[in-house]
Amino acid sequence: MREGEANMAASNQPDHPIRSRTGESGTAAKTSAASAFALVFGVAALISVLTVFLSTVGLLLGIIGIVLGIVGLRMARRPGVTGRGVAIGGLVLSVLAVLVALAFAAGITTFLNNEDAVDRLDRRIEDLRDELPR
Repeated sequence: MREGEANMAASNQPDHPIRSRTGESGTAAKTSAASAFALVFGVAALISVLTVFLSTVGLLLGIIGIVLGIVGLRMARRPGVTGRGVAIGGLVLSVLAVLVALAFAAGITTFLNNEDAVDRLDRRIEDLRDELPR
C-alpha cells in the first residue's frame, strides 16, 4: 500500500470507534455493585421461589433484590458508573420472584381455608397409607 492510500484509508475511519463512559478522572466506567447484587439476588430469589419449599426465603431475597435494583438504578445515573441494564434485570427478576411467592402464598392459604380440599387431602393420605406394604 502506498503512503497516500494509507492516509486515505486512515481518514475514512472514525476517530473513536468505540466510546465508553468515562468518569471525570478519565478511567473506564465501573458497574455499580448494587446493580450486580440486585441481579444476583433476583436470580437467587426466583430459583428459591420456584422450588416452592423455599418460597419464603425467595420472597425475602426478592425484596432485598428490589431495594438493591432501585439503588443500582440511582447509582447508574452518576458519571463514571454503569450498570443500568444489570439493575433493570435484577429488578425485573426480583419483582417476578415476589409476585410468584405471593401467588403461592395466596394459593396455599386458599387451599388450607377450604375444608373440603383439606378433607380430600386427608382421605387421600389415609388411602395411600393403607396401600403401603406391611
